[in-house]
Amino acid sequence: MSPKIKICGLKHPDNIREVMALHPDYIGFICYPGSKRFIGELDETWVAGLRNVTKTGVFVDAAIHEVKSSIQRYGFQAIQLHGTETPVYCAELADLGVEIIKAFGIGEPFDWATVDIYASVVDYYLFDTKSPQHGGTGRRFNWALLERYPGSKPYFLSGGISAENMADARQLRDPRLYALDLNSRFETAPGLKDIALLKNTLQTINNE
Repeated sequence: MSPKIKICGLKHPDNIREVMALHPDYIGFICYPGSKRFIGELDETWVAGLRNVTKTGVFVDAAIHEVKSSIQRYGFQAIQLHGTETPVYCAELADLGVEIIKAFGIGEPFDWATVDIYASVVDYYLFDTKSPQHGGTGRRFNWALLERYPGSKPYFLSGGISAENMADARQLRDPRLYALDLNSRFETAPGLKDIALLKNTLQTINNE
């Protein structure tokens, strides 16, 4: 089965409408003020009204009451956590009925035991390129490291996925690969997606 598609780092309404017309499975909104793709002044009620896609709020070590408030205000159905959030933190959010995606920055060396402790409290992992920016670097990590991942939890693959290496990502043939996370390599500016590039890339996937 083909991986699902998540398009992340959205913040411009007209651009979001164009992205929605491509029918991704997930769309992501960065709720971390340190990001160039910060959701900013995007209207909460408008986001809450978006349908037929899993709306994902992306946070980095936010106070849990802020995350809970954002779930209510924006209508997020999934929460993606890029910081040092604990399993207890994740479990408290999971009790709200949203999907929990715990992100990990992958580099060499990487201790896979740090992932395993979240297995019972999250729905998915997200494996990204390790960086101080908590993602959005446009750089790809060594995907061969995924061969060392010992768990069974499905994961999102992130970090430098582009039109040029999309075929490589899809050839991983890992049954645990749940979704591909598309972000900075499909932009004309931070938070502004290249619709033509996305459309061509997704059509290529669908025609395979």
